[in-house]
Amino acid sequence: MIQFDPNSNKPKYQQLIDGIVHAIDLGELERGKQLPSINAVASEFSMARMTVTKAYDELRERGLITSHHGKGFYVSSTDTRSAMHVFILMDALTPYKEILLDSILDNLGPDVTHALFFHYHDIKLFESLINDNIGKFNHYIVLPHFNISVAKILAKIPKEKLLVLDIDVKEFGADYSILYQNFEQNMFLGLAESLFKIKKYSSLNLVLSSKSFQYTPQGIINGFTMFCEKHHINYDIIPDLEEEYDIAKNHAYIVFREFDLIKMINWCTKKEWKFGKEIGVISYDDTPLKEIISEGISVISNDFYLMGKRAAEMILNKEKGRFSNEYYFIDRNSI
Repeated sequence: MIQFDPNSNKPKYQQLIDGIVHAIDLGELERGKQLPSINAVASEFSMARMTVTKAYDELRERGLITSHHGKGFYVSSTDTRSAMHVFILMDALTPYKEILLDSILDNLGPDVTHALFFHYHDIKLFESLINDNIGKFNHYIVLPHFNISVAKILAKIPKEKLLVLDIDVKEFGADYSILYQNFEQNMFLGLAESLFKIKKYSSLNLVLSSKSFQYTPQGIINGFTMFCEKHHINYDIIPDLEEEYDIAKNHAYIVFREFDLIKMINWCTKKEWKFGKEIGVISYDDTPLKEIISEGISVISNDFYLMGKRAAEMILNKEKGRFSNEYYFIDRNSI
């Protein structure tokens, strides 16, 4: 029933899981069928008891087997397709994160269940949500949006169940699954695509929106300053847009929050300034709204649909490694 390939890169416990799932799919293991004991499997296949226990624990978490004290393990479900339950922890549900979430769920398929949580950049809440949910899911998708290391917290999740998304965790090696935005490179290259237009303004200003639930990764700031210094562009970093006097004619701005973008539109409408002429605007991360407001807003954006698709593929294929996601720049004439 179960075969092991000694030359496979797949861990023995995963081969054991796959073998049992395959036997269920073939009808060789029916609901109510008793499985061999942990000791029996360990002895037959020369495996450590802990390896067998790990495999049985995951099958139990997936709802495929159950244990009866003093009696052993039994098949409790033959529905292997609906046995994936995914924990998703995001910072906040912004419009572009909604695109990401929808893409993940669409590409995981209709049989996968999930639970969605938000940490709002609160490190204590982040750690608490992870601690409270360890062992309850068979996959964990986490967006650790902090400018401090969270590797020790994330390491509590078994690495074979964890997908780190959107943010790189440099402390983790190639045996982890990481799909991230290269913020520094994306910002630098995206701005380079609009260099000619940026040069017509007196300065380029980065608006951080530090008082919101949206934080600015350090890579964004690094890429922005590197670009400005390389091309000898006057620049400033603005913590927040609070009043009309925070913007000036003949200057260009990079904004993150749609709320800040709407404020700028309102202020510029009062002053009769037109985007792309009297003032320049680039928004980071694209949404459908930015295609239509003020005749279109230029964007540097992570491809969130593609990221969601790749995230689902990495989970379904149990893919390990560190990968950067694609970005794009769209010139909609606001710069």
